[in-house]
Amino acid sequence: MILDTLANHEQYATLHPGIALALQHLAVTDYSQAEIGRHNIDGDNVFAIVNDYAPRDRTTAPFEIHRDYIDVQFVVSGEEACGCLPLAGRTPDTEYNAQRDFAEFHSAPLLDEANFVTLKAGMFAIFFPEDIHMPGAAPGSEQVRKVVVKVRR
Repeated sequence: MILDTLANHEQYATLHPGIALALQHLAVTDYSQAEIGRHNIDGDNVFAIVNDYAPRDRTTAPFEIHRDYIDVQFVVSGEEACGCLPLAGRTPDTEYNAQRDFAEFHSAPLLDEANFVTLKAGMFAIFFPEDIHMPGAAPGSEQVRKVVVKVRR
């Protein structure tokens, strides 16, 4: 996991070409009034998903992993807590869904091991396939607008 503000996005340009493209795109694109849903950047290689929501209770919200995509999660407005811990050989509680590139872990067994940080407007977090993560958790603001840029590994 990487946590930073978009002001420092150029520091991460050498990690992966798709991450560089995602961060550069977020730095120059105003998503404050964008439509909810998918926005193409580079076809299925790099695309953004815009969502508005209220943060969820971390004791009931699931943790998640992805195999094929890196998540670049950028908070446009509001704030949320976000948990993360290493995958380190753990097995998800749900079967991996290849079409959605998604599997879940129940939160209770992992809550004590996870590190939670606060993502505020203007901040981003990068979650790699080796990171179990719980985005969109409370405490946070009543409403969050976030863009998740999916980057094919």
